Amino acid sequence: MARILVVDDEESVNLLLCDALALAGHQTLSARHGLEAIRLAREESVDLILLDVNMPGADGYEVLERIRERGISTPVIFLTARQESEDTKRGFTLGADDFVRKPFRLEEVVLRVAAVLRRTAPLGVPEMLRVGGVCLSVDQHAVTVDGVAVELSPTEFRLLQHLMENTGRVLSRGQLLREVWGYPADGETKLVDTYVSYLRRKLGDHVTIRTVRGVGYQLAHGPQ
Repeated sequence: MARILVVDDEESVNLLLCDALALAGHQTLSARHGLEAIRLAREESVDLILLDVNMPGADGYEVLERIRERGISTPVIFLTARQESEDTKRGFTLGADDFVRKPFRLEEVVLRVAAVLRRTAPLGVPEMLRVGGVCLSVDQHAVTVDGVAVELSPTEFRLLQHLMENTGRVLSRGQLLREVWGYPADGETKLVDTYVSYLRRKLGDHVTIRTVRGVGYQLAHGPQ
């Protein structure tokens, strides 16, 4: 199952796409205009963006350009009624992964989404994650700091693994609550703060879990 951001200013089209993707087993987020799409792409963890080209305000090209400028590499499929080759060239130059022409069949959209997800899927979780002096073995469910074993609870292990897999990326408390605990993103975020404090005590200054005020946390190499 993938998490897909659907961006289209036409409510009926947006709903149809979300329903079709949900039936295919995916989870969806919805945006009705470009600025909302940019915000969600920045704040939420999504696997693919279905992005309409013709929208008021920031159009699809501007949305893609702005999220790529922010270092967001999420795959993007454009939805467009335009037929000109220059539009296609512009989209691919900006970093699009595919185009679907309007009017489209929902079956085609679902198949193209599946194809792009296969193409862009990571090769798999590495057996060993390393950041600074901290090593985490996914297979053995073990953590060492400078070669010395550190005992972590199952929840501490999952939190550290998620932070290490996203080293350098700022993760909101809501994202961590959803991805590590499986709770709604608007749940009690004090739980995240508590477990981050546990990890800080156990890992010392070999890695830094930096607090980003008003947002969440970022794992970085070495001391602050």
